[in-house]
Amino acid sequence: MEKVMRLASEKGVVMFSKSSCCMCYTVKILFHELQVNPIVHELDQDPEGRDMEKALMRMGCNTAVPAVFIGGKLVGSTNEVMSLHLSGSLGPLIRPYQVMT
Repeated sequence: MEKVMRLASEKGVVMFSKSSCCMCYTVKILFHELQVNPIVHELDQDPEGRDMEKALMRMGCNTAVPAVFIGGKLVGSTNEVMSLHLSGSLGPLIRPYQVMT
């Protein structure tokens, strides 16, 4: 769990993902469209991925991936991120991390 927390706080928006997960892909696309470049940790490509997956579940993630952290705090998985987006609450959370072009 220590590694997950360290990685989760290394940048404003951090996502734990699996390269084959369609819901992870959806959240990545959403952030891209919102002009946010999250740090993405692909658990299926990390030797400690299984341990990190278990740690994310212990932290309260309903599904281990995607797990999104904003400002070092766990936001949640796809449902939570999409709910925040649809309610207009995601914008203020990610605004400091948007890359304006």
